[in-house]
Amino acid sequence: MDAHSLLLFVAAGLLLNLTPGPDVLYIVTNALRGGRRAGVVAACGITAGCFVHIFAAALGVSALLATSATAFAVLKWLGAAYLVYVGLRMLLARAPDTTNLIAPHADSMRAGGMKGIFFRGFWTNALNPKVALFFLAFLPQFIGPAVEHKALAFLLLGLLFNFNGLWVNVGWALAAAWLASRATTLQKGMHWLDRIAGAMFVGFGLKLALSDNPNP
Repeated sequence: MDAHSLLLFVAAGLLLNLTPGPDVLYIVTNALRGGRRAGVVAACGITAGCFVHIFAAALGVSALLATSATAFAVLKWLGAAYLVYVGLRMLLARAPDTTNLIAPHADSMRAGGMKGIFFRGFWTNALNPKVALFFLAFLPQFIGPAVEHKALAFLLLGLLFNFNGLWVNVGWALAAAWLASRATTLQKGMHWLDRIAGAMFVGFGLKLALSDNPNP
């Protein structure tokens, strides 16, 4: 991967992690309810759950890509369709209602403590099939057909994506108090992040659909 592709990958990954979704809402909710420490622990749990998808997808995609040009083409079109679908949903999404995140829930904070927060975050991510499908669709764009060790390349890109995502998630946790006091601004900001990321995903989907298949 050249420097331009690497920078594009990092930028896309950061934008994805900035885009609100179940993981971000889980982190922000815990930070608002239990403070900075709870938010950071939730972020670590989400990141740990993401490793499950990285290792599973690395094994699966490497096998598919190594099988034949037909398998690569099937994966390519499935990935392209999914990226366009995600992008269109983001572009058409309404601004989220975050008012229900501000009310504290002390009982849920006491249930299992920080360990419970971590493992709930872990399972929130690990049991989300859309995360696995995203990795299957997104990462192969940055792995050229001529790459010899596709599984290793997939794994390294996944680890880089997860490493960058950890700091973004920690940033969400640390900023939760400010976000709570600026609920209206938060809603507008999230909506525009959805639109920017949506347009980017549609572009990635089209790029993937128009890419060349590897020679058998």
